[in-house]
Amino acid sequence: MITLTYQYKLKVNRQQEQKIVHILDVCKSVYNYALSERKDWLNSRKCLADRCSLVSEYIIPAYEPYPNYFVQAKNLTEAKKVYPILKTVNAQVLQQVLKTLDKAFSDMKSKGFGFPRFKKKMRSFVFPALSKNFLGDEYLNFPQLGKIRIRKSREYPPWFEPKQA
Repeated sequence: MITLTYQYKLKVNRQQEQKIVHILDVCKSVYNYALSERKDWLNSRKCLADRCSLVSEYIIPAYEPYPNYFVQAKNLTEAKKVYPILKTVNAQVLQQVLKTLDKAFSDMKSKGFGFPRFKKKMRSFVFPALSKNFLGDEYLNFPQLGKIRIRKSREYPPWFEPKQA
């Protein structure tokens, strides 16, 4: 199986641009909150029990599980009930943000990369599952964004089937 990556420039109008900026802002908030959860959990396990300061250390119960992808994805669905702004963004996009953070932590442990950093702004997001009518001649049909025109610099291969965008 051959995997190809094609990049096309999008031609967005003002309304679509506002939606994209909103999605990026919510993704940044979810990423930073999930990172702070993991960072707090790790910091709560650093100090010795007999020398732990109540003022400067993080107090998280000992029975609290490590906030991995699965725990944070479950917490995300519960947070949607409390914060309606999370409902405005596709659930798969937010889950993909958590997977990105999980990959950053696994790369830190296995490949020796540095600790993940908080994001000032997100530069991209991923729609992992696309509908059958995603591709058009002059547009791409995204969930929640609608039809977005593209500058088609080259033709799609005849066997082309998009996996994510």
